[in-house]
Amino acid sequence: MDIKVKSLEEIYSGKSIVVTGAAGSVGQEIVRQLLECDIKSIVMLDNAETELFHLEELYKTDKRASAFLADIRDADKLAMHFEGMDYVLHSAAYKHVPLCERSTELAVDVNVTGAQNIVKAACQANVKKVLFTSSDKAVNPTNVMGATKLLGERIFTSSQFNKPVKAQTAFGSTRFGNVVGSRGSVVPLFKKQIERGGPVTVTATEMTRFMMSIEQATSLVLQSLEKITGGEVFVTKMPVFRIGDLAEVMVEELAGRYGHDPKDVEIKVVGRRVGEKICEELTTEEEVARARDIGDLIVVTRHPALASSDDDNVWSDVGKQLETNYISHNEKIATKSEIKDYLNDWGGL
Repeated sequence: MDIKVKSLEEIYSGKSIVVTGAAGSVGQEIVRQLLECDIKSIVMLDNAETELFHLEELYKTDKRASAFLADIRDADKLAMHFEGMDYVLHSAAYKHVPLCERSTELAVDVNVTGAQNIVKAACQANVKKVLFTSSDKAVNPTNVMGATKLLGERIFTSSQFNKPVKAQTAFGSTRFGNVVGSRGSVVPLFKKQIERGGPVTVTATEMTRFMMSIEQATSLVLQSLEKITGGEVFVTKMPVFRIGDLAEVMVEELAGRYGHDPKDVEIKVVGRRVGEKICEELTTEEEVARARDIGDLIVVTRHPALASSDDDNVWSDVGKQLETNYISHNEKIATKSEIKDYLNDWGGL
């Protein structure tokens, strides 16, 4: 397996791609980066009509881009859009933890049954590769959203061995932590709270989180598709922030811009939500033994129950063996100065 980092142009030039959840934060960035490449065509799917309309308006002069209302709960409709396409990037999901807790059936319907429908449609259309965008919350899940994302990963991995004989589709997943600026993420929330004069609500000051700009995270996600051989989970390596430090930096940098004295903006500890972890995990203890560090990514190979004697050693000599679990508390935590620099670089300030 070649771990040479290829440009997105090398990977996607001349290809036809479908993006599900195209109107979401990550979906829109996927579309933007792909349209900067010499792709053949891109089909943007979403069930959020207004957001999809605005996305279509943004690229209405680009003949390579087309948008369609579609629901991943409709496998037949998906198969129609997948016909003749090379790759599918599946980012459609219900992602907000509290809402998924209160709407379990819908979360399962979209995140689990939807993943099954993507697999079915991709096999029917004989798409070359399909990438599932997962979440850190899929690791040792403590909530419905995380559990459904874990099942989505497992569906993609097992589908490599349960697909029709004629289907040549390769399935893989990618896990990443918090994306700065995405909908519902902590950075825009803190910004709004600071603009109002506070308080800035922090669940726990000692909480640590993996964070990266949406541009960087999306680029690594797009690069991971090229490395799929079938059934892998690719983990994006990211900087680590302490949430208390992040809040302090943002207050110090932004309060004055909104006419407030930083000393008057309270940082209020409100306690963790049910099922919320103090640190973030991107691998499990079980996965360490079958995970390889390949640079900007960690690849978790197939579960032993799904390993084939023909390809057990595909990743055995690539990169280096992961030595410890990839958890935010185990990694170098960014200083407040580094957090400030990151946010300035990423547009978070």
